[in-house]
Amino acid sequence: MPGARPQRRILLAVTGLSPQVVTETIYALARKEPSAVPHEVHLITTSEGAERARLALLSSSPGWFHRLCTDINLRDIRFGVDNIHVLRDVEGSPLVDIRSPEDNERAADFITEKVRVLTADPESALHVSIAGGRKTLGYYAGYALSLFGRPQDRLSHVLVSEPFESTWEFFYPTPYSRVIETRDKKLADTADATVTLAEIPFVSLRDGLPKRLVDGNARFTQTVDAARRALTPPELVVDLDRRCVRAGGELVPMAAADLAFYALFARNRQNGEESLHRNDPALSEPFLAEYLRIAGEMSGEKERAESALKRGMDEAYFDQRKSRTNGVLGQHLGPQLARIYMIQSEGPRSGRFSLRLDREAIRFGDAGDDVT
Repeated sequence: MPGARPQRRILLAVTGLSPQVVTETIYALARKEPSAVPHEVHLITTSEGAERARLALLSSSPGWFHRLCTDINLRDIRFGVDNIHVLRDVEGSPLVDIRSPEDNERAADFITEKVRVLTADPESALHVSIAGGRKTLGYYAGYALSLFGRPQDRLSHVLVSEPFESTWEFFYPTPYSRVIETRDKKLADTADATVTLAEIPFVSLRDGLPKRLVDGNARFTQTVDAARRALTPPELVVDLDRRCVRAGGELVPMAAADLAFYALFARNRQNGEESLHRNDPALSEPFLAEYLRIAGEMSGEKERAESALKRGMDEAYFDQRKSRTNGVLGQHLGPQLARIYMIQSEGPRSGRFSLRLDREAIRFGDAGDDVT
């Protein structure tokens, strides 16, 4: 139902040696926004961080995650050892710490892919906390949410009152008196603590990403490069020999008939000519000329195209080709980037269509190799 609250609420925290971020964030949500308490929790951390989280949060004692759920009456939050995701090095071994540029790159890719996967479900709402772990890991988590986040997703940092911040024995404000020793060797009662969730606004770039990155495995640098290209001036290369176009840096393969139809509009725009009318039977002639450049004289495809257009190009054929061509662009580029390169109407009743690119942004020739 439109406007309905997502059914699967997920908390993703990036932690180092302070698994308290999980209990502090859940506590803050439960006290200020109970409807946003997660259904499941995921952790990204190092091997040592994972062991600390297991022992401090999920053990029978002290088991601070379970104690939190009991203390403030929370039920059915799915969080177990399988939800603790350990960063790995280039050889696949668990990372103890981020010690090299290669480790840093692996961590960035791991976090990016995890965020992509958790935002793939349209019925989910992802809450990313960047309160724990190294600053670089928090940065990657926040950037990954900018790349893949949706309107229902959110980013936050948890704030803990003094003297409880960075104190190992503090996990959340308890509803009863519990005296602990703080980091400066003083005593404090956890019942007196306050925990606040600070929302961090983010700009979503998801609609500007190619569909292959939204739907497939996503590396951090590759995804960032794609997002940057979506923000640069448009550039279109039409490669008739390889039956593809390069739009916004992305290689888009096309069937011969679709490419011929698109090339018709690209040449029209490149030459600065008037837009094309969907009710112009004479379009069949330049369309077939483009088709022959692509398919060749000896191709059986030529006969099928000539047969379909023996009475000229009618509105049904025009609309079919436009729909197929725009559909291919949307499939490969994603909705936002594709709109820049699509064949577009010049008005609801004009019947005229064109590309909206600058003439200088269009060229015919070698589209180059695919982006990897």
